[in-house]
Amino acid sequence: MKAAVMDAFCTPLEIRDVPDPTPTDDGVVIEVRANGICRSDWHAWMGHDLTIKLPHVPGHEMAGVIAAVGNRVRNWHVGDRVTVPFCEGCGVCHQCQAGKHHICDNEYQPGFTGWGAFAQYVAIPYADANVVGLPDDLDYIAAASLGCRFMTAFRGVVDQGRVTGGDWVVIHGCGGVGLSATMIASALGAYVIGVDINDAKLTLAQEQGAKMVLNAELSPDVAEDIITMTRGGADISIDALGSKVTSRNSIRCLRKQGRHVQIGLTIADEADVSIPMNEVIARELEIVGSHGMPAHRYDALLRMISSGVLHPKQLVRKTISLEEAGVELEAMGQFSQAGVTVIDRF
Repeated sequence: MKAAVMDAFCTPLEIRDVPDPTPTDDGVVIEVRANGICRSDWHAWMGHDLTIKLPHVPGHEMAGVIAAVGNRVRNWHVGDRVTVPFCEGCGVCHQCQAGKHHICDNEYQPGFTGWGAFAQYVAIPYADANVVGLPDDLDYIAAASLGCRFMTAFRGVVDQGRVTGGDWVVIHGCGGVGLSATMIASALGAYVIGVDINDAKLTLAQEQGAKMVLNAELSPDVAEDIITMTRGGADISIDALGSKVTSRNSIRCLRKQGRHVQIGLTIADEADVSIPMNEVIARELEIVGSHGMPAHRYDALLRMISSGVLHPKQLVRKTISLEEAGVELEAMGQFSQAGVTVIDRF
């Protein structure tokens, strides 16, 4: 098969032929029809994930068709149209038995733990616990946009953030996760404020339902400005980027008993986040993390898409070939892309 291979960190990906994958007894092989390019892929390319072993194939936002099935798989067959969450559970550990497959003790992540979907085919273990069937009315490009950013935002907004109609919700960072969170929170009836330093991304946030936007680069104090805009502070604030600045601003902009949801990864130079703990205590603030989403929660997400409440494909601003993936990946370091980019030609 053809794949985009990373032989060393921070160096161009090389397109070359590699052996086709074979399924594990409990796994499947998916013929990739579309795959998103995510900032998490950029972190992998930079070498921020120390679990990655070279050579490596990135990619974790896939949709496609099952091409091969292991002999212990019961729920899936060759030809099924499917996607998978990036955080896959073994199905048997304590966490999985409690329905928390996304924080499995034996978690598998395509594009990180193993080779991913910057390729024509990708092998996925634990298929019965993780593979998600696609509705007929959802195309592969839209489905690929769900694989990390959109489903992560869905859990962050719905399950961890517990957003309801009338809440003030602030989204710090209007990249793929932030725009997804904006769309989802707006669909739930929340009043959303999008925060970024890029006016083009703020315009996209308004298109996805943000009532107000704030250019953080032009604000002397983001938290104070949000408290003023909301007349007391946000009910829920989400760091969708993952930095010392955005995480701290997200906590500081909350009203009393508000909830901060950390979705963006704070790694490498952004790992040491200073939390204003006295404010957390005095205002009884809640701080929660949000990591992916288990496969069994896709039903709720897909129902909202099929009913026309959510439109994830609106976030896809560009489709590219596999040969263009490396250049697109490298450019993520400049935060220059607006919206979601999907590989759809292999």
